[in-house]
Amino acid sequence: MDQIEQLPAQLARRNWIILALLLLGSLPFGNFTLSLGILTGGLIAIGGFIWMRRSLDRLLSQATGGSRFSYISGCFIRLAVLAVILAILIAIVEIHVIGLVIGLSVVIINLFWMTVQRTL
Repeated sequence: MDQIEQLPAQLARRNWIILALLLLGSLPFGNFTLSLGILTGGLIAIGGFIWMRRSLDRLLSQATGGSRFSYISGCFIRLAVLAVILAILIAIVEIHVIGLVIGLSVVIINLFWMTVQRTL
C-alpha cells in the first residue's frame, strides 16, 4: 500500500495515542474534572474526524457530481450537531472548559505533528 493511502489510518491511530498521552499528562494534576474534560473533548474531536472521513470517502467513491450537495449539507449537519453537543456540555453539564479545549485539540495536534514529520 502507498504511503498516502495509509495516511488516514495513521491519523486515526495517532489521534487515540495523543488522547491517551493527554489523559496521562492530566493525571498528575489530580483534577478529575480536568481529565474528564480532556476525555470528552478528545472523543468529540475524534468522532467528528471519523464522521468527516466517512463523508469524504463516500463523496470520492461516487462517480456522480450530484453528491457534492449531500456532502456540503452533511458538513453543515455535522457542524450543527457538534455545536449542540458542545453547548450542552458547557451550559448544562458544566464540563471543565480548559480540559474540553485541550481534548478538542487532539486532531489539530495530530495534523501539526504529521506536518512537522513530513517536512523534516
